Amino acid sequence: MIPIQNIYYMLSYAFQTLSEQGYRDLALETYHHVADLCAAILSKGVAIQVKRGLHREYRLKTDALSSPRGRIELSDSIRTRSKMRGQLVCTYDEFSADNDLNRVLKTTMLFLLRSKIDTERKKALRRVLVFFEGVQTLPIRSIRWNIQYNRNNQTYRMLIGICQMVLQGLLQTTEDGSVRLMDFLDEQHMHKLYEKFIFQYYYQEFSNLTVRAPRIRWAASGASLARLPAMQSDVVLSHDGRILIIDAKYYAHSMQMHFDKPTIHSHNLYQIFTYVKNEQANQPKKQVSGMLLYARTDEETQPDDVYQMSGNQISVRTLDLNQDFAQIAAQLDEIVQTHFGIEKANEKQTVYAQ
Repeated sequence: MIPIQNIYYMLSYAFQTLSEQGYRDLALETYHHVADLCAAILSKGVAIQVKRGLHREYRLKTDALSSPRGRIELSDSIRTRSKMRGQLVCTYDEFSADNDLNRVLKTTMLFLLRSKIDTERKKALRRVLVFFEGVQTLPIRSIRWNIQYNRNNQTYRMLIGICQMVLQGLLQTTEDGSVRLMDFLDEQHMHKLYEKFIFQYYYQEFSNLTVRAPRIRWAASGASLARLPAMQSDVVLSHDGRILIIDAKYYAHSMQMHFDKPTIHSHNLYQIFTYVKNEQANQPKKQVSGMLLYARTDEETQPDDVYQMSGNQISVRTLDLNQDFAQIAAQLDEIVQTHFGIEKANEKQTVYAQ
């Protein structure tokens, strides 16, 4: 079981906004479950957004007005007899906060209010909800999450990410067809958070490393290369002629059973081996290694092995998330020290409240 405090730290790396001054006191609070944590982040984040100003967009609105504006709709005015009331039907642009971004926030906050979260969290959510009067809600199952961000709405990125975690990663359908919030994120969303956390940890803490997540090119030729599956890496660390490809894995079971014997997931091993051999062929002058980095489970047997395979090192490690976050950071630091022989180069020293 991962402590909720560690979920917060993982989120802080995944969404760098949570490392800013306005959010730091959240690290000192106590949370009973992930929904409680998300409610705290949303109430704080939405309050900050309200001070900045809610995002507004122009949208067409048609209404009967006493003082005409925009385009007068004569046919509609005659049909509705609005002229007899001293009004005209007009279509005009309205600069409104009633847009998809704010609708998602309001929908999520209202759902959290109907859930079993701390009373103080509910009070905080109600305080910011008063600023959403006139903003509609959305059917949860039909929300489109492929939102395009720009400089005008960039501050919503973390808030919408938290909303998506709540409405996708915590929702559970009960036997009677109703929905409720689970105490912990489902495996799919924890996998995404785990992968993003590892990438951002190395990107933020090791400025002397090159940290990327590129597509690895197939070292192949032929007329139908476009039919080959994409090799999308999770984390690729590079320094001084060495490359480490890390494949982050978050499973309920970090080992598979084969004839009652625990073994490494075969498709994971085939995948990392393929990544390493193709990258080595693409960059023959560099030393390429690979690592499967599993989140530790409660199972008795955990993978912790190093292999030499056709001239390249392939290792399988576990990251124990059920401990103080400083120790988690130390585990990640040790991976870099082992493979590259370097320490953190950043001037900042991260402090984790426990």
